[in-house]
Amino acid sequence: QVQLVESGGGLVQAGGSLRLSCQASGRTFGSFGMGWFRQAPGKEREFVAAISRNGGSTYYADSVKGRFTISRDNAKNTVYLQMNGLKPEDTAVYYCAAAYPGNYYLEYTYTYWGQGTQVTVSS
Repeated sequence: QVQLVESGGGLVQAGGSLRLSCQASGRTFGSFGMGWFRQAPGKEREFVAAISRNGGSTYYADSVKGRFTISRDNAKNTVYLQMNGLKPEDTAVYYCAAAYPGNYYLEYTYTYWGQGTQVTVSS
């Protein structure tokens, strides 16, 4: 069992930055690929970014490529999402998720999910 707790969300003006963190419980953090998804009001949850177990590979949605950076610290059981150049359309609840190796772009690959953290970008 893995528990995930996100933090770092908030209200920011367009063009600003936020860094989300996701703290994982348990000793098997390094066994999981980690991903970030988001869900805006009235929309389906969508893939944002993912990182492989050792951090050697990263994956991004086209909408965030070049603006967001995913990273992880396995010693701290934590995955991060650095978000720069935020836009109003980035407003959503952001979820952290853990997956056994697979297609990290797909929601059903992920076994464990956090509760989410709200990110609001004002224009």
